[in-house]
Amino acid sequence: MGIDQTVKLTCASCGQTNRLPLARLAEGPKCGVCGKAMVDGRVAELDATTHDKITRGDGLPVLVDYWAPWCGPCRMMAPEFAKAAQALSPLVRLMKLNTEDHPQISARAGIKGIPALILYRQGRELARLAGARPAADIIAFAKGHIAQ
Repeated sequence: MGIDQTVKLTCASCGQTNRLPLARLAEGPKCGVCGKAMVDGRVAELDATTHDKITRGDGLPVLVDYWAPWCGPCRMMAPEFAKAAQALSPLVRLMKLNTEDHPQISARAGIKGIPALILYRQGRELARLAGARPAADIIAFAKGHIAQ
């Protein structure tokens, strides 16, 4: 990758689109508007608008965990998802969407059960994985599909 190549990423905090140099993603770039970290290995919580912007237009793959607070397996998987976020950064951004707060998004995504993981890249769904998984499975799933 050349040093001049950039990638378009949407800030999960404010929804602003940022153009960032690919070669510097591992340095923890910040949003030009709100100053929040863009690629820091942490799981970001999405709202409906930001979910759509990120899954439809971001240049990096994004793995979304569709979950709900009442779901025991979802809560059990949360620390594993956070470990996977650390391991996959800066190649893949990991996000969460509360299906109870945003039922229209989960319906449109065809979520039949939770937790459900969907991997997106540049507006396309690459793959999905159902059920609570350990970090190693989440990492292998993401890496296996972004390498194609």
